[in-house]
Amino acid sequence: MQDKVTFEYAMIRFMPKVEREEFFNIGVIVFSKRKKFLALKYHVDAKKLAAFSCEITQDELNEYLNAWNNICKGAPHGGKIGTFEMADRFRWLAASKSTMILCSSTHAGLTDNPQQELEHIFEKYVL
Repeated sequence: MQDKVTFEYAMIRFMPKVEREEFFNIGVIVFSKRKKFLALKYHVDAKKLAAFSCEITQDELNEYLNAWNNICKGAPHGGKIGTFEMADRFRWLAASKSTMILCSSTHAGLTDNPQQELEHIFEKYVL
């Protein structure tokens, strides 16, 4: 238990019609301050996307998610937000939004391997 540190995560959701409040999970973002870890993983199921929306293509959605990924990495092409400290980037990405791509509320846990948690949560709630 001594090796475990806190981590936070949020589900990334696609909600094509905010007024209908229907969504499906398309990814997860995991943050651990003590492990200096911030990463996301996503997958857009083409069949689910077609059932929920005909207004956005899978390529367009992947472009948006790739921009989120660049912010996570602190990449120079992540824009101004990409230059923020890791915790601030996580908070910005996980903040409540009324857009087609949004996050669940954040959840916390203990881990000794945030990458493993990312994979586990992704497999359990996205795939």
